[in-house]
Amino acid sequence: MSKQPVRGADTESVAEEQVGDYLVAHPEFFERNTGVLARLRIPHQRGSAAVSLVERQVLVLRDKNGALEQKLHELIENGRANDAIADRMHRLTRRLLRARDLATTLVGLGASLREDFGASRWLVLLTDASLPGVSGHQNPLVRVVPRGSAELRIFETFFESGRPRSGQIRDSQRDYLFGNDGGPVGSTVLIPLGERASLGLLAIASHDTERYLPTMSTDFLVRIGEIVTEAITARAA
Repeated sequence: MSKQPVRGADTESVAEEQVGDYLVAHPEFFERNTGVLARLRIPHQRGSAAVSLVERQVLVLRDKNGALEQKLHELIENGRANDAIADRMHRLTRRLLRARDLATTLVGLGASLREDFGASRWLVLLTDASLPGVSGHQNPLVRVVPRGSAELRIFETFFESGRPRSGQIRDSQRDYLFGNDGGPVGSTVLIPLGERASLGLLAIASHDTERYLPTMSTDFLVRIGEIVTEAITARAA
């Protein structure tokens, strides 16, 4: 037994599709029938009043223009932020290039981290004790701990990944790096030094919980790690 289509349902949808196809295939229809265009009324997106098709198109274009303007604003802001980061990286590089030895390298690094990157505290944790001149170097901001030491197990996943981390770190890591001195640690960045953190890590902390967020880009953190690694290995001899 054959089924009959429901009157007014399938027929209506087919008719709408045919009308739509016809208008798409004949865009000059409204040029030949300007009266039809003027009489068309469709619901307003933001209310119950009806507007003409032309007015509706204007509203659609206005919404699209607003979205494009917002996107352009975001691109401009991102560009400005990237320019600011590039300037800070440039100043860091210049400070480290002017350093004559490991001591002045660390002084320049600390100044750049405070002035350019908003650091409240920082520490270089070196795990390669064979690096010339490092084991006997006296600096409270440099700690030399061999890679296989039991105390470094709390950083095991960090060393395995070899990727920067930002935001909140474990309490045990925070206490190990910064202790209880110098005020609270709101947010932290851990940057690997050397290939897969073979040289150690650079830890940067801020009192501000919003300073270093987990969503921040890690690309420039990787570059900081590369620059600091080169500076330390070049000046440690």
